[in-house]
Amino acid sequence: MDEGPWLKPSGSASDGLRLRRVPRSPSETSRATGCSREKKDPAVNSPAHADDVSGSTSMLPLKEKDKAIVQKLLSAGCCARCVLRFCCVTIQAAYRQAQHETLEELKAFITEKESNIVQESTSQTSTYEHNKSQDAALSETVEDPPRKRAKLVPTQTVQSEPGSAAVVTLRNVESHVCVACLGILQDLCGPDQAVKIAETVKAQNYEFDTMVLSVSLPAQLCVREHSCWLHVKKEVREKGLVLDKDDVIQVKEAFKWVMQGLVTKELGSVAVVSKSPFEVGVEFTHPETESDCHFLAKTCPDCFKPTKNKQSVFTRMAVVKALEKISGARFLQHYPSPPLEPSSSCTPQDIQCLHMSVFIAGRYNKFCRSLPQTPWVIDGERRMESSVEELIAAPILSAFKADGFNFSSSGREDVDVRTLGNGRPFAMELLNPHRSRFSKVEMKQLQEVLNVK
Repeated sequence: MDEGPWLKPSGSASDGLRLRRVPRSPSETSRATGCSREKKDPAVNSPAHADDVSGSTSMLPLKEKDKAIVQKLLSAGCCARCVLRFCCVTIQAAYRQAQHETLEELKAFITEKESNIVQESTSQTSTYEHNKSQDAALSETVEDPPRKRAKLVPTQTVQSEPGSAAVVTLRNVESHVCVACLGILQDLCGPDQAVKIAETVKAQNYEFDTMVLSVSLPAQLCVREHSCWLHVKKEVREKGLVLDKDDVIQVKEAFKWVMQGLVTKELGSVAVVSKSPFEVGVEFTHPETESDCHFLAKTCPDCFKPTKNKQSVFTRMAVVKALEKISGARFLQHYPSPPLEPSSSCTPQDIQCLHMSVFIAGRYNKFCRSLPQTPWVIDGERRMESSVEELIAAPILSAFKADGFNFSSSGREDVDVRTLGNGRPFAMELLNPHRSRFSKVEMKQLQEVLNVK
């Protein structure tokens, strides 16, 4: 921004105002000059990602040692995507695949061994009967009277492995709410939700190139996930797997992997990345949060302290802290493992959009002896019609379409004191601006508007 002197128009309350925007990062500086160098997320914009949105048809990356875990989780009522989470599957395309397709692959995966047993048993029986018939034909003579021969009937039945529910007790997880994610990775994670997010963003008229998708989840998900982990922990140890609870993919990560490509498509190729000044927040709540977490307040009372800004003491951080303190045996005394099927799924709340604050810096001159620096209000009564702060803020707020501002200056002056020379430095924080990119020409025009005030 040109720092040259500015002449004071007649009748002006402030003079010589010079503005410049304070860039927050090198990439933001490039955008201000019209040369955007911000790198897009390759996982979102690559051709492979575009194919992933429609779902991958490849087999799931599971191994033989995962079968017992898959069986236990499906029989417990976990959805297909939660099964992948507990198997520590990190391939994002597996989560983007349609839920029913993943479920069918999981069923085929856990019944593969049993099918092989049936085929092997049938083959062995047929060979045995064929050999017996040949032996009987050779041993019979014409003089021998007819006799009744015993026929071998196979009595072997295929049984699932201990703890398996692949054939008999497998729940229809497509028609039930998942006991682990409470439906978030089921009906609340798909094209319909992506359309809602895109419509909300478009309606608020933000100016952005990239966006971050944030997810707020009910605290009881931590309890249910811990219960599911204890349910499969024995199998994990018996299989010799070097896994820990922290290795399980988080619900919010799986949600983002599914939604990123869908939201990008709805917004017209706007990249959903891990870091951006523009954030879209999706919040989920559940009516059973209090009942699922209530036992923790009794076992770890020091973790739950009421606060003024929180409606409930069962915050996510407090629940995580309590679960770290309580032992597995004590947890199982108060909470079932696997968790019980919930009566309802999570409820999505209003989608919130928020842009990072933009900062403006400059200098101002004041030649009037009846203009305070900030609004002058005593006992609820205004003493002066305006102030330097308000005269500067009004045009800037309008230009950036911000929800509010914070004004700071380097020092103060009394209402009857003039500010001459190079002017007094000031800075403004613009809260949630809907527009954030201005060229040098546009900033100079805004500066001229301010100097006319």
